[in-house]
Amino acid sequence: MLQSLHAFKSETIMTIEKFESIYQRAAQRKGGEAQLELMLHKPLSPEELAAIPDDRWLAVFTEKVFQCGISWNVVRKKWPEFEEVFFQFRIQPLLLQPDETWEEKAKDPRIIRHLTKVMTIPSNAMMINMASLRYGSFGKMVANWPEDDITGLWAYLKKHGKRLGGNTGAYALRQMGVDTFILSSDVEWYLRHCDIIDSGRDTKRALQAATQAFNQWKTESGRSLSEISQIIAYSCGDNRVV
Repeated sequence: MLQSLHAFKSETIMTIEKFESIYQRAAQRKGGEAQLELMLHKPLSPEELAAIPDDRWLAVFTEKVFQCGISWNVVRKKWPEFEEVFFQFRIQPLLLQPDETWEEKAKDPRIIRHLTKVMTIPSNAMMINMASLRYGSFGKMVANWPEDDITGLWAYLKKHGKRLGGNTGAYALRQMGVDTFILSSDVEWYLRHCDIIDSGRDTKRALQAATQAFNQWKTESGRSLSEISQIIAYSCGDNRVV
């Protein structure tokens, strides 16, 4: 990875690199601009986010929690059974379950048996329900979240949800179509290499610095945070197209 940015490493200073330079490097690594554009996943509109039912938010939060520390594909293969065991993640039926029911469900061989992770479901269902009562739906809250404070939404998930801190919440939001960057290993390495962040990844200082940089690139390029994040990841690391 240390060789991936050798072309501009000597030019690295405290100022933020122009997004056009990042884009061209990513395009060169991925076989050209047309090929790079095909690889980019774009976010949903606020109207589309607002229309997503509460159960789908809970389903994705749960999926990401279970994918932490194990193969994502293992969870995906079992996901139809998860949907069956947990009532298609409908909020109200889940909130009516007594505590002993959750312990029983955590032993169900149809799912990945992990009590601590199973217990995130009622907690995150409560978070979604509270937001729904206040905003009309969890999707409406997300759709109306300030565009320039996406890490504030990360912080909300961490504070009010369970096991949604770090990159877990961010990956879940990205999967749902929310316009968010992700501090993946490649993106984090790039930000550190360019002295944009110099503290722990999840510290307030690092998140503020990353947010400022991404918002600057968004203004500069007219692209979404999701696209910028992917392009940065494609511009460095070991994912070069031969």
